[in-house]
Amino acid sequence: MSSTARPADPARPERWHLDAGDRADALLVVPADARRERRFEISVAMSVRPRADAHEPWHALRVLADGELQWSRRIATDPAGRYDGLDFRFRRSVPVGRELRLQAFVECGGAERLRLVIEADEET
Repeated sequence: MSSTARPADPARPERWHLDAGDRADALLVVPADARRERRFEISVAMSVRPRADAHEPWHALRVLADGELQWSRRIATDPAGRYDGLDFRFRRSVPVGRELRLQAFVECGGAERLRLVIEADEET
């Protein structure tokens, strides 16, 4: 798993990125800022591949911010495709002195997890 760190220049917007690879879950923690409130655009994306022997494959994504469910979806995986996936975008304000905990959970049946990515870009 990899994640990027806070920019060295405080005038630049923050960008946080976590690539969880083929894991079923991911947690990205954006550290608190003691001086200012921030607002982030958050993107969560996952991809799967149907198994050749699968009958009615499916995949699901669940996204939480600070423990609160933001979005959840389960859909059929395209059995004829090379890959399929789900993604979700939302905005979240982070008060002064508070961290932001972003979690994503992938489930699938008859499909193989390929990638799970969480990104948080500070809005200016």
